[in-house]
Amino acid sequence: MIETKMELTPHERDLLSGAEGETMQKIMETLARYGDAFGAKRFVPLDGPAHLVGTYAIIATKPYVELLDQLVEEGIKTKLPFTGNPLPLDYDNIACTEEEKRVFDRIYVDQARLEANLAKIGMENPEAYTCACYLDEVGNTPKRGDNLAWAESSAVVYANSVLGARTNRNSGIIDLFCAIVGKAPQFGLLTDEGRKAHWIIELKTTKLPGPHALGSAIGLKVMEEIPYIRGLDQYLGQTLDSTAKDYLKEMGSSTASNGAVGLYHVENLTPEAKDFGEILIRPGAKTYVIDDAELERVVASYPLMWDDPEGAPEMAFIGCPHYSYSQLCTWTELLEAELKKQNREQLAVNTVFLAALPVLKKLKESDYYPRLRAMGAALTHICPLLYTANPLCAGKRIITNSNKLRTYSLARYVGDEDLVRILVRGEMGS
Repeated sequence: MIETKMELTPHERDLLSGAEGETMQKIMETLARYGDAFGAKRFVPLDGPAHLVGTYAIIATKPYVELLDQLVEEGIKTKLPFTGNPLPLDYDNIACTEEEKRVFDRIYVDQARLEANLAKIGMENPEAYTCACYLDEVGNTPKRGDNLAWAESSAVVYANSVLGARTNRNSGIIDLFCAIVGKAPQFGLLTDEGRKAHWIIELKTTKLPGPHALGSAIGLKVMEEIPYIRGLDQYLGQTLDSTAKDYLKEMGSSTASNGAVGLYHVENLTPEAKDFGEILIRPGAKTYVIDDAELERVVASYPLMWDDPEGAPEMAFIGCPHYSYSQLCTWTELLEAELKKQNREQLAVNTVFLAALPVLKKLKESDYYPRLRAMGAALTHICPLLYTANPLCAGKRIITNSNKLRTYSLARYVGDEDLVRILVRGEMGS
């Protein structure tokens, strides 16, 4: 048995000594070494299901797919049914040429095998693939104080900040191993001290900033540290209603992708900030002031990586992270109003909205679905980042209001107000 500085229970020590087989021993050894690397003193039981990032099968993830083969063969499962990140393919709802499909099928050659294994290991159901597992329609919604082992960056920061749960930004496979053992090493964001803020963000804008631009500015400044945000409650109020939650979901995804933020506090709004206030701020915390000029500077710094910077947009992705039902309804109304204003009936850009399958199912039961489809929009449950893994698709002139997608692809960021106009007119100009 390996030596570890962590305090182990008798059962944990048995696992580490191989009492439940060599594979479980290796899983426990990996988690113990992980805990030691970050100074964890002990393991804590998980209070809720995992949310896994390993839901796509490319050449680089072949060892992971083979690991799942082994787990299935040995009958090893997670303690609780889990949810997972979005899938890469949806030919029914995203138009692809035959050549693009052939490339996709080569890229994700082991996708069916991977999904079959995930189902056997403990995937909750075939509709539980989404980066926004915490939405009510999906149901993997942790309670405040729950210890978790998640890896998806936008879900981690939402769970920690908006829901008040506790999870570190784990890597893929670590999230799976924790789910199998039912425990996680206790360090970082699983501790009281690890949840205190290193930065005070003073928001001094003249209006509510776009969530992705604000999150980007924060993430680029604080990187992996924790911000305590002052001034946002003047626009969002002091109640976590659906509007506030949607805004914080978008903002948080950008803090996590443009930096590596796993937790933020919003004064007078998020759970821990409402209860503890400035006690959450570490002594010597640094201050970052964000005003209109600073936001303009940040957005102006984004590189434009289209081959033809002056070209018209060919495609738009909206919903990264996946949209809520209320966001889809709001966007339907925004686009209808702009179409009427410009005396048009159809969107001029191939526009794709992204949401979890249960959310899309709810939308289809409302009158918003036919209205959105009537203007030419498509709806899908995939991850747009995985769409751009195809070199035939990556070079398309894609626009988005998502800083996460902008960060990980060649897509061009556009704020919501401009995006609405562009989607109807089909031109980038003012």
